[in-house]
Amino acid sequence: MLALRNLARTAPRSAARLSSKTVRPQPALLRQTAAFQPSWAQAVPRLTAAFHISAARKQESSGVSDELVAKLQSEISMEQDMKEDEDLSANIKEYLENSAFELEDKEGNQEVVLTRTFNDENIRITFTTADLNSNAQAEDLVEDSAMYDEDVDMETQSGGANTKGSVGKGRTQDGNVRVAPEEHVTPADREELDEEYDDESNAQGFPAHASIRIERPGKGALAIEATAQDGDFLIEDLYYFPSADLADPATAEKDWSRRTLYTGPPFNNLDEDLQILLEKYLEERGINTRLALFIPDYIDHKEQKEYIRWLNNVKTFIE
Repeated sequence: MLALRNLARTAPRSAARLSSKTVRPQPALLRQTAAFQPSWAQAVPRLTAAFHISAARKQESSGVSDELVAKLQSEISMEQDMKEDEDLSANIKEYLENSAFELEDKEGNQEVVLTRTFNDENIRITFTTADLNSNAQAEDLVEDSAMYDEDVDMETQSGGANTKGSVGKGRTQDGNVRVAPEEHVTPADREELDEEYDDESNAQGFPAHASIRIERPGKGALAIEATAQDGDFLIEDLYYFPSADLADPATAEKDWSRRTLYTGPPFNNLDEDLQILLEKYLEERGINTRLALFIPDYIDHKEQKEYIRWLNNVKTFIE
């Protein structure tokens, strides 16, 4: 869904830019034309009034505004056509109806908050639509890098290696690339390659960062930074703060106090059994596979909703 939406957004823009290019006269040609004009032609006074130029510029500006408004409306219509029939998908609805978390989603804000209580604990999870745009930019960089690597491989291949039937590759001592013909690949290997491609194409969601805060009265707070992807939560860091207001400092003084604290080692440096138990600790509080699947889905839903709102706001401003 994300890839199709990005393609639909970028393709019309590229076509519009190509179609809007016009041939403009070169300044050098204009100067040469003026140099060959007879002297009596230069003495003729100009009869065009200045207000005519102002009127022309005003009309040109108005035309651009109308064209921009029409383009914005076209984008709005396209996004609305891409929306699902219902405001929320079935997966999002099912999760919100059966989860203990309550959703806080303010219009115009890119952050979304989930809150719940567990015994005497107050749990707060924050995620943002900015992760979707960052992921789209990262995918573009990866694609550009892959295209560059492919060009380099084609240039370094020798002899008859540049053939459509080439599959297996291996670099020789002289720097060339040795490519095996396709018929040397066994059927089992082909099936394994096909399965790998299918796994990549069926990958769910995208990496979405989640900031988790667990507070207990009189006992401080745990701050967990994690990434939700493919139905799993990957814990990156886990911090302990003796005071809950240090987990998300609201003042410069609190931020300075936070920086001077020892909050714990990197999560990957912990004992493996300890890592597993901490993950189970989070699962017991509802930070589990269902939530890891919900967060990217809701980010996708909210980003589209906020994008349509942004288009309407810009359109109203220009009209």
